[in-house]
Amino acid sequence: MQLKSFVREIGNMSKKFTKKEKHECRRGGAYIAPDSSPLSSTAGSSTALTEHGRWANLPPELLLDIIQRVEARETCWPGRGDVVACASVCRSWRQITKEVVKTPEQCGFLTFPISLKQPGSRDTPIECFIQREKATSTYRLYMGLSPALSGNLNKLLLVAKKVRRATCTDFVISLVGNDFSRSSNNYVGKLNQPPKDSLVRSTNRSLQKTHSRQVSPRKPMFITAKISYELNVLRTRGPSRMKCDMYSIPASAIGQGGTAPTPTAFTNCNDEARLGFKTLKSAQNVPLVLRNKAPRWHEQLQCWCLNFKGRVTVASVKNFQLVAAAEPSQNVAVPEQEKVILQFGKIGKDIFTMDY
Repeated sequence: MQLKSFVREIGNMSKKFTKKEKHECRRGGAYIAPDSSPLSSTAGSSTALTEHGRWANLPPELLLDIIQRVEARETCWPGRGDVVACASVCRSWRQITKEVVKTPEQCGFLTFPISLKQPGSRDTPIECFIQREKATSTYRLYMGLSPALSGNLNKLLLVAKKVRRATCTDFVISLVGNDFSRSSNNYVGKLNQPPKDSLVRSTNRSLQKTHSRQVSPRKPMFITAKISYELNVLRTRGPSRMKCDMYSIPASAIGQGGTAPTPTAFTNCNDEARLGFKTLKSAQNVPLVLRNKAPRWHEQLQCWCLNFKGRVTVASVKNFQLVAAAEPSQNVAVPEQEKVILQFGKIGKDIFTMDY
């Protein structure tokens, strides 16, 4: 079989996979075959055994060349689903695909669900947008420029749902839009305002202590970041001050040659908590701190302005940009301190851009 025909057949396989998993992919899920027996779901099918053996027994050199070509050809979704389909064939395909696919920091692409927990590119931002559904109190994060420009090429990344409680309001975050259970594998985390008696008082304790009523035996909790706001001096409707303490990322990550933690697989919360604690201990317990970039007052427009490079079109006090708040002792260059790490802004009714 010629290589071109072989690659075309792989594309046909990915289309069958997309049709079979239509519901999951539409919701943003990316199916990866389990590491157990490849015939666990089709134990009584001799056809499945024949097909699996034919694909799994390819020479490693040929398989590596095929996956490299598929990975280089598909640079955006939904075409990048072909790369995910290659990793779903069997264990050997999955292993080589993981070796070929680079992290978002290296290539700027999002491929597997774990990409959402890895650092983004340092040079070019990953452009996303958020759609708000007021009726269901749901916020959907898509990868793409905007709904109008991306059309059907949007890739659902995360979904947050507002949950009102008697004492506070939580935002539960999931990989899909119809499963917000904390016992589910789709559960990512939540954003909440803890009661005053459970506020974190130090970086070390923040990785270990949570409110007793919030702890689940299935999903232990640990705090990865804290966001705080301050009103401006005049207490008007102008831009407020924002501060983000990133407990799982050391401040040295933004320095020359610095690196950020890059997980390669989903682990349970206990392992992640120990990893974050160890990382911060090695960095003298100094977490990365982000602050909102100060806007400038435009005399002609009579408003506060920030340069969003065309990604924001509607004026709003909620528009902001986050930059690193480095101390003089950290020896971080001024250009690095001015580099926007994340920006958020409004572009239409219930539509916001969020690039990072």
